[in-house]
Amino acid sequence: MAHVGVPRGTARKRRSVALLATGVLTLPVLAGCTSDSEGPTPVAVPQDIAPASRDRVADGSTLTWAIDAVPATLNAYQADADSATTRITGALLPSLFPLDARGEPKLNPDYLESAKVIEQEPKQVVLYKLNQQAVWSDGREIGAPDFVAQWRALSGKDSAFWTARNAGYERIEKIERGKDDLQVRVTFSKPYADWRSLFSPLYPKEVTGSPGTFNDGARATLKNTAGPFRLRSVNKDKGTVVLDRNPRWWGNEAKLESLVFRAVEPKDRTDALTAGTVDVADIDATTANGIALAARYRGGNGGPPAHGPGADITPAAALRSWALAHGSDEEAAEAAQLAREKNREAVAVYAAEQKSLQGFVVRKSLEPAYTQLAMNGESGALSDDRVRRAIARTLDRQELADAVLKPLGLPAKPPGSHLALAGQPAYKDGSGALGDQDTKEAQALLADAGWTVGGAVRRTEDTKAGSEAEKKASGEATDKASAKATDKASGKATDKASEKASAKATDKASEKAAEKEEKGEEEEDDKASREEGTYIVGDDKPGDGPAGTGVTAQDKGPAGAYAPAGTPAPAPASVKARIGKGGKPLTLRFVLPSGPGSQPLRTVGQKIVEMLDAIGISTQITKVDDESYFKDHIASGDYDMALYSWPATAYPATDGRPIFSKPEPATDGSLLVEQNYTRVGSDHIDQLFDRAVSELDANASRDLLKQADARIWAAAGSIPLYQRPQLVAVDKKLANIGAFGFAAPRYEDIGFTGRQAAGSPANRKK
Repeated sequence: MAHVGVPRGTARKRRSVALLATGVLTLPVLAGCTSDSEGPTPVAVPQDIAPASRDRVADGSTLTWAIDAVPATLNAYQADADSATTRITGALLPSLFPLDARGEPKLNPDYLESAKVIEQEPKQVVLYKLNQQAVWSDGREIGAPDFVAQWRALSGKDSAFWTARNAGYERIEKIERGKDDLQVRVTFSKPYADWRSLFSPLYPKEVTGSPGTFNDGARATLKNTAGPFRLRSVNKDKGTVVLDRNPRWWGNEAKLESLVFRAVEPKDRTDALTAGTVDVADIDATTANGIALAARYRGGNGGPPAHGPGADITPAAALRSWALAHGSDEEAAEAAQLAREKNREAVAVYAAEQKSLQGFVVRKSLEPAYTQLAMNGESGALSDDRVRRAIARTLDRQELADAVLKPLGLPAKPPGSHLALAGQPAYKDGSGALGDQDTKEAQALLADAGWTVGGAVRRTEDTKAGSEAEKKASGEATDKASAKATDKASGKATDKASEKASAKATDKASEKAAEKEEKGEEEEDDKASREEGTYIVGDDKPGDGPAGTGVTAQDKGPAGAYAPAGTPAPAPASVKARIGKGGKPLTLRFVLPSGPGSQPLRTVGQKIVEMLDAIGISTQITKVDDESYFKDHIASGDYDMALYSWPATAYPATDGRPIFSKPEPATDGSLLVEQNYTRVGSDHIDQLFDRAVSELDANASRDLLKQADARIWAAAGSIPLYQRPQLVAVDKKLANIGAFGFAAPRYEDIGFTGRQAAGSPANRKK
């Protein structure tokens, strides 16, 4: 919640909807190219959900769960589905293979007796055997007709269905019933390793059976469901979605009587928790710190509170205040009494807030998502993979991860893969294909690409002002004496008379040229400063020496001590030199979100700026609204560098390909990038994904993915920085809910550990 990035619904959209590295990357022996001999890596942080057996959880009560907004659609396969869609449908619809705590898909026995590949030759066939008790809320059994209808809707063959993804479904050749509708036989035209990703969620045929019901019928309501809860109402005016127990649910009965999802903007979460209008909410670090402070708050015990209003009042100050309030000076006494009354009111209000927050605890884990530095390789300096790799090797990823995670008490190990996270079977640290942080190597890569300190200098003989200065300095003289004087000004002549004559002429011309150059630079700086939300880190300031030299006015030396026109001024050791090429400094546009919940991204962004500044790369920071950050800048390619996040997936062969595939030219000359917003890719990477998604041997498929990841590292279009923190405020009496990490919630097990607990209708505002 504290990070702006890819909209959360995009995790599903990845399976939908296509410069770059110049040529094939020449790589050393790549990390992750062979099967692992070691065991799986441990999950970086386990889930934190206060687990409790069902017999310890009370029956009944209502829980209110904060979401960002009422979802625009309840159809998870539409383009505007979001995280709220996913959370709500998770309690209402079948998920055949939900993820466990390690991010692995596990068969859900509530819906399946079994599901496995029964044939590989000549074609792959998967046989699903459905739980015989599984029924929709109207009493109809879940069966083959539902599978067929969903396949036809999502296969991509009928454009009347407005779908956001069809990956995997387009590989299905046919679906047949077995001996009855509870056996579903799926035949694939091409092998598909990620077949477990299909039919989750599974919608009833009443939704997927026609374009009309698929496109519009499931946006605001779901009349037929098959989960532990059923949908009671969606009220956009009140900002609520209300679920009730499903009386036809055949599994363990839901402990909660009702589950309410309430729209609460992230900035309002603290107030909602304090007011008791929500029981569970994703929160940012500020709110988490507030809850931690509330746990230490003391009030009403006769002493000063631990923090908040009145905490800074010393015993001596309190005595003086009392004396003034009861003194003989009526005017002073009245003022003191008024001040004491205002302080008492403030303390009372704050104490009540702290008491409310004391009923909550912060559950902490790491989200199944990582934040990355993205570099737009479509054009400009970043189209050169050497420049991208140089930037990547300048970054101290550990320092960046520490800045976000250490203050929260979470481990800060930078991710080593673009395609999986620690704990998942496909995880392998492939960052060795890029190399560790190495400033000297970064500088060598930049120099190899032509970006050097000398290249940033704009030599005056190449400018109009410089040419005019040369012309005036020489005075267009043709006589021998003037020529000798000019030679002397250049350090070539030796006679005293010529030196004086030339020095005078050159000083005057150089001063005018310098004034003209400075004026032009001031106008450029003024223009840049007027651009809202934009400023440049590492650029020369008005009054500096020749552009790119890093020499300030005070470093220029005494008046008149100028070298001949066209001579670059040496940068003092204390000033960082800018790098450039052809007289143009290397300046990158770094786009960052401006909203209050995006502070962690801005903190990381500023550290990146400082790291790049240390090797002479200037950075133009542009802050934009959170609402437009992704759509108008990341997706459209209006950036050089940016920070955003990708969710992890149990199906990297399917979900990773559109993110890292090579963009293809469209008929109008634009690029078809799918979700590869860095515009960096290669044919080799695409081929590895294609082979992995068709490889039915799990180990062989993962091995191919690790090879693909190593090449993604080497291409340096995106650099994973840290796994995102997951902070959830939860009523202390709630069990089996909190920071889930990879795992899907088991909604039927969530509840309060005591009857009429905080959060029940008797004690909470709804």
